[in-house]
Amino acid sequence: MMSKLRQPKRQETKAVSLITMADKSSPVSEQYRTIRTNIQYAMVDRELKTLVVTSSGPGEGKSTSSANIAIVFANAGQKVLLVDADMRKPTIAKTFAVSNTRGLSSLLSNRNTSLEQVVQPVGIDNLSVITSGPKPPNPSELLGSVKMNQLIKDLKREYDLVIFDMPPVVTVTDAQIVASKADGTMLVVRENVSKKDSMLKAKTLLQMVNANVIGVIYNGAKNASDQGYYYGN
Repeated sequence: MMSKLRQPKRQETKAVSLITMADKSSPVSEQYRTIRTNIQYAMVDRELKTLVVTSSGPGEGKSTSSANIAIVFANAGQKVLLVDADMRKPTIAKTFAVSNTRGLSSLLSNRNTSLEQVVQPVGIDNLSVITSGPKPPNPSELLGSVKMNQLIKDLKREYDLVIFDMPPVVTVTDAQIVASKADGTMLVVRENVSKKDSMLKAKTLLQMVNANVIGVIYNGAKNASDQGYYYGN
């Protein structure tokens, strides 16, 4: 499954555009709802409780996609948790204007930090977030830990869908680690930004860990005719 998505240019900021919240009737919002439907159909033969969203490189729109996909699933009545697992260049705290004093890194590195202490509401029905937390020296080790495995199990019991916003897969191993544990993985690419060799390497890296890549979001299409264009992979 591949999705072409036309979006306005992002500003140079750590926050991303929540178009699905700001303008639910916009064409882009409708495209995200179509992506939601395609994700649901892609997982018809198995349960989708955990979803990794990543890209081959930086600046391709994976954090924008993560946040907006989380919103459209929440709008459909599912209990959704968006986790900022990009502990190197996080965005969720700024995007949703919430505190990042404690977050995923706190939960994985401090046994005295509980899940209830890091889950935050964001003013959208059915949607909560876990921010990245203070930047740790060892993100990959935390994500590959036994505690992370247990956290995923706990979250799957508590939520209908958990979305992990990951760093680019070619840059660091973080996305590989979590994709190997997740039910599904989406790869975001961007017109005139994504490089073919990087995309091929990303595909190879995800295949190496047996990630279930359920589709691609093609970000940055300019023509109206490109909106909502999907095909099976």
